[in-house]
Amino acid sequence: MSRIFAYARVSTIEQTTDNQLGEIRAAGFQVQPRRIVAETISGSIAASERPGFAKLIDRLEEGDILVVTKLDRLGRNAMDVRKTVDQLDELGIKVHCLALGGVDLTSPAGRMTMGVINAVAEFERDLLIERTQAGLIRAKSEGKTLGRPPRLTEDQKRAVVSKLQDGASVARLARDYGVSRLTISRARDKYKEQGKADMSEPAKNADATAGEGADAHSA
Repeated sequence: MSRIFAYARVSTIEQTTDNQLGEIRAAGFQVQPRRIVAETISGSIAASERPGFAKLIDRLEEGDILVVTKLDRLGRNAMDVRKTVDQLDELGIKVHCLALGGVDLTSPAGRMTMGVINAVAEFERDLLIERTQAGLIRAKSEGKTLGRPPRLTEDQKRAVVSKLQDGASVARLARDYGVSRLTISRARDKYKEQGKADMSEPAKNADATAGEGADAHSA
């Protein structure tokens, strides 16, 4: 006989899972107290990162039944719900969601329902990408610098290079400025490259001047 487990979740300590467990019993699922897992955690947390839910997954075996009242008990969004249901299906566990009429999400009818959820998940993903790209384009057009702010200002980088030339160690400067040694090394390498470019520029100008002089003599 299949074992029945129930998972209930609330977001704050002021809330209780009593209503959710009552709904599950009213739907005809007789769940033994030791097979009820309830936890207080934000719904924005992925199912796999919820301690209580993770322990529940470890207890479930092939042929078991998991009952929840709403889809958001199985994940933070449509994509996470799909991932959770797929994982449970692979383990041979049936998943019933009361908000969807108690349908087993791993059954043919449930898979059809999950197909709709998958479409919503794809829509969410595409919409997120579209919004992100639009935001990046808008930020660039406004002249904003993208990415994380630099660890060191340009003045600090010049000071770092100067101190390195005076004999300071990379490790000491990293401690002084509260950054990683890699950041100090990058500042040093950046100004080395700039120095090479600055040195090569006068040489190019000199070559160009010499060429102009030769042309004048030949004329």
